[in-house]
Amino acid sequence: MLKLTEIRLDSKYDSAGLKRVAAEVLGVAEAEIKELRVKKLSIDARRKPDVRFVYTLLVSFGDDEKRPPVFRRNVSEYVAPERYVFHLPPGLCRDMSPVIVGTGPAGLFAALCLAEIGLKCIILERGQPVDRRISDVNRFWSGGGFDASSNVQFGEGGAGTFSDGKLTTGISDKRIRFVLEQLVRFGAPDDILYLSKPHIGTDNLRRIVKSMRKHLTELGCDFRFGHRLKDVTISDGALRELVVESGGATYTIASNMLILAPGNSARDTFEMLFRRGFRLKPKGFSVGVRIEHLQSDVDFAQYGDCTVLRQKLPASDYKMVSHIEHGRSVYTFCVCPGGHVVAAASELGGVVTNGMSEYSRDGENCNGALLVTVTPDDYGYGPLDGMEFQRKLEQAAFSAGGGNYHAPAQLVGDFLEKRAHSGREKDVAPTYLPGVKFCNLWDVLPEFVCESLRSALSEFSGRVGVFSNPGAVMTAVETRSSCPVRIEREDYETVNIRGIFPCGEGSGYAGGIISSAVDGVKCAEIISLRLSKHKG
Repeated sequence: MLKLTEIRLDSKYDSAGLKRVAAEVLGVAEAEIKELRVKKLSIDARRKPDVRFVYTLLVSFGDDEKRPPVFRRNVSEYVAPERYVFHLPPGLCRDMSPVIVGTGPAGLFAALCLAEIGLKCIILERGQPVDRRISDVNRFWSGGGFDASSNVQFGEGGAGTFSDGKLTTGISDKRIRFVLEQLVRFGAPDDILYLSKPHIGTDNLRRIVKSMRKHLTELGCDFRFGHRLKDVTISDGALRELVVESGGATYTIASNMLILAPGNSARDTFEMLFRRGFRLKPKGFSVGVRIEHLQSDVDFAQYGDCTVLRQKLPASDYKMVSHIEHGRSVYTFCVCPGGHVVAAASELGGVVTNGMSEYSRDGENCNGALLVTVTPDDYGYGPLDGMEFQRKLEQAAFSAGGGNYHAPAQLVGDFLEKRAHSGREKDVAPTYLPGVKFCNLWDVLPEFVCESLRSALSEFSGRVGVFSNPGAVMTAVETRSSCPVRIEREDYETVNIRGIFPCGEGSGYAGGIISSAVDGVKCAEIISLRLSKHKG
């Protein structure tokens, strides 16, 4: 195949249009092109309002003799990367059932890989299946009761089920393409295979995880919803038994092989591991707020005055970082174009915010996390000190919001002037449910966080002009962007207890859907090799 790069077009083209463009670039007849695939699609808005769709295309010819020679700057030979395959190891012992805790990306992809080579996993999830979970969350957002085991953090699909479903990642790994292909297999749109900023939206994610569960169940996996890992029994430095709680009762599972993928909010699990002598380390993370602007204002700032073209463009986002004094950084994270700020608490008496979008991203507001890095120097070097730092901020936000899970909020203009709600008109209607209470966030967040946010707001407005608009809304508090604890592991196994394999966000080694899924795949590789050695 030939690879055509830097194909810059004024709008998105369908396959017929792209074939026509490729033929013009190569100087051949359209009929000579037998196959055309989009390898990558991005948007270049650097010269706004002249916004361009930038394609990389792969083209093949039925008759190599008719294929044009490669002589243009943006045309080259394409060598496909080696395709990743999860291999069946020789001598696999299939009479064992690995236990997996957690149905987020790491747990589901570990289960998928193992089940498809014949290992029927037991999958424990403290939360509920997607449909019941959606009902529980919607009731909470409507002002009803909060369920500490079925919420935005806990339940089928993990925290990502109530998110924008971003599939961008900072890692480089041959398994990424495999993960994307599996998501398409279970219902994701196939454009995630080539978009430079792929996402699937909370609506698609919910369908995908249900489809994966159906497939895994057909392969013999045992899903147990509402079953929480309460404790583990250790003997001679190795896992022997799991203690599981469900419906107020407990039972045990004899096991010497546990994939632990509980997510970054499983605080009781971290506390249990600490009591049992597992080696845990505090790690840096970030805290801050959700900031909301009108999506139309962000689009104008990013794309310029291109009214007609903007109807063809996706809802825009932003990504910015500011390095301030003392080595601290402020950055935007998990931006949700056309989305909502959501109540994401997982404990009674705490307020946590997060962001969520559907695939269409057609909501009125754009929201993003505006976060400040914190380190053990800020909160202490005990393994669980970062978790307690998060918890205190969430409890402070709960009190400031009125003690009813409403979130404290402040207009950007008031925040910059360090004053309580001034009564000035807001440009943005807050989307957080069950509601917000306007107050002074300087009384809620640590001073170093507020000072850092104030410094970055001015800087970021120089890059995205609307960013520090006085009428934009900040809602607190965002604390769950990453895990505050790292479970020390070597070759995916905990360093001082044999038989437990932490992975995903809750391990402290991954973050986001893709890196967590890849972590789960790698963990499954280790497990399958262990079981093949076990038999031999």
